[in-house]
Amino acid sequence: MNKTKLRTQYKALRKNLSEVEIEEMSLAIANGVLALDIWDTTYFHVFLPIEEQKEVNTEFLLHLLSGKDKEIVISKSDFTTRKMTHFLLTDNTKIKKNEYNIPEPVDGIEVPSSKIQVVFLPLLAFDTKGNRVGYGKGFYDQFLAECLPETIKIGLSFFEAENAITDVFEKDIRLDFCITPKNCYRF
Repeated sequence: MNKTKLRTQYKALRKNLSEVEIEEMSLAIANGVLALDIWDTTYFHVFLPIEEQKEVNTEFLLHLLSGKDKEIVISKSDFTTRKMTHFLLTDNTKIKKNEYNIPEPVDGIEVPSSKIQVVFLPLLAFDTKGNRVGYGKGFYDQFLAECLPETIKIGLSFFEAENAITDVFEKDIRLDFCITPKNCYRF
């Protein structure tokens, strides 16, 4: 299936999820992350969910990372350049929703992309080869292209893998893992 159809299908599926389902599945996803061999790294990039889009609630993941004394990095998006600026999440970080309801840091200690070792990615769908479908703006492809090649890319999804995404582009960056409430996919 192509990206446009997948976006429509998975937005509809997410729209039907209840708050209780989102919480339970998000907790299962965070527990799935525990099984990954990623804990010898320090800098973890985590997205803050757009609640209105019923994205995976990363609060459980944030608690997990914090409990393991990891450096947590969050981003601010510039919709003009489609670039993301990354900031260390600290006790003093002020979060504010932007015009697209994306929770973002107001300011803080900037972290270069090259320092980030693990990236958790929001997505709408993914396939058995690690290709992913997001909202189609290219923010994460641009960000991941700035990261080191060994940066670990982990998708978080409420739903299982599609067989294939038919319109993958050369510049699309594949996932290394995708965690769902029931499975851990390794690519």
